[in-house]
Amino acid sequence: MQVTTLALAIRIAGERLTEHLGVPSPRKEHRMKLRWSRLRAALPAVALALGLTTATPAAASPTVSSGWNDFSCKPSSAHPRPVVLVHGTFGNAIDNWVGLAPYLVARGYCVFSLDYGQLPGVPVFHGLGPIDASAQQLATYVDQVRAATGSDKVDLVGHSQGGMMPRVYLKFHGGADKVHTLVGLAPDNHGTTLSGLTKLLDLFPGAKQYLDKFTPGLTDQATGSDLLNRLNAGGDTVPGIHYTVVATRYDEVVTPYASGFLNGPDVHNVMLQGLCAVDLSEHVAIGTLDRIAFHETANALDPAHATPTTCASAAS
Repeated sequence: MQVTTLALAIRIAGERLTEHLGVPSPRKEHRMKLRWSRLRAALPAVALALGLTTATPAAASPTVSSGWNDFSCKPSSAHPRPVVLVHGTFGNAIDNWVGLAPYLVARGYCVFSLDYGQLPGVPVFHGLGPIDASAQQLATYVDQVRAATGSDKVDLVGHSQGGMMPRVYLKFHGGADKVHTLVGLAPDNHGTTLSGLTKLLDLFPGAKQYLDKFTPGLTDQATGSDLLNRLNAGGDTVPGIHYTVVATRYDEVVTPYASGFLNGPDVHNVMLQGLCAVDLSEHVAIGTLDRIAFHETANALDPAHATPTTCASAAS
């Protein structure tokens, strides 16, 4: 199994932090090593929660044969806006969407997905770069999709960071006039504590600065980050955009899960377990394989033809 980028970043940060601070006594050195060992020990669980798996670089290359990213696709009158899927942290344009993309294509949508937030030397695992820069990548991609399809506007569907980052595009990078609907599946709109991991970093002076240097997309998502404070200042929404958020109470990555909900006049906040009480999907599943969440996404994209989302939607 490949070493995850998060684990590598924290390991490097720890090593360089120790070099920077020095170790004036064996006792202090022991305490530092113990703290870092505990932090590293928590990483496998975090990696599993984030859905980190090994993959080949080819798996992250969007192709028409995948069932989407067909730039010859022309939207129908029934679904006049192309759908752009925005992956989450450590995701990519293919692996994040092997469930939802075919689901929407089968329902007649032109569906596209992009890679963003790439770091040099890190294949497959994306969404790690500065979120402002990622929003600019999304802006460029949306313009490409609009030009290819002849559509004035697109709809955006994002998972995790991919549900929050488009709001940066809408607010700061000219997206408000080019987007009709934004659907977020377990988005971290108001940040995350990663079940306390971000608080654990406070035990290591300088650790956050090193993480910001090596994986800025992670620190941008921490509760109280400069990026999130700027994004949410003056209100959560942009006029003219239709927002839907689908969250799960079993989310172990976006914590607390309610931090994903938005406040605004055209917002539909949905608790997955309110649609189906026995749905146990957590952070990864809600965006990758939960057809109840997919059904609610389809409703948000076409509210005029929406049907009730229930447990039975899992078989739809």
